[in-house]
Amino acid sequence: MQFLENDDLGKLILRLTLGVLLLFHGLSKLLGDGGTLSWIAQQLEGMGIPGVVAYGVYIGEIIAPIMLILGYQSRVAGLIVVGNMLFAFAIAHMSQLISLSSSGGWALELQGFYLATGLAVVFLGSGRFAVQED
Repeated sequence: MQFLENDDLGKLILRLTLGVLLLFHGLSKLLGDGGTLSWIAQQLEGMGIPGVVAYGVYIGEIIAPIMLILGYQSRVAGLIVVGNMLFAFAIAHMSQLISLSSSGGWALELQGFYLATGLAVVFLGSGRFAVQED
C-alpha cells in the first residue's frame, strides 16, 4: 500500500500533535494567575538555580510549540521541548518516576509522551510540509 508510505505526512502529524497539545499547557501558564510560574521559580531556587529561569517555561511551552506547528527549525524546537521536559521531571515529577496512575498506566505518561515525541522530532526533522524543511 504505497499511498500509506508518506514520511512527510507522518512528520507533520507528529509535529502538530506535539505542538498543539503542548501549546495548551503554555497558554494555560501564560493566561493563568501566575501561581504555576512562581511555584516553578521556588522549586528552581530550592535547587540553587535562579528563579528567573522559570520564564524558560514560556520558551518550552509556547515558542517551541509554535515553531513545531509551523515547521520552523523543528529539530531545535524538539530539543527545546526535550530540555523543558527534563526540567519538568527534575522539578516536579521525580517522586512519580516509577509510579502508576489510578488507571494502571505510568503516572508520567503525558510527560513521557512529550519527551519522547520531542526527541523523535529532533531525529526526524520537519519533513516537507513545513515553513523550513530540515
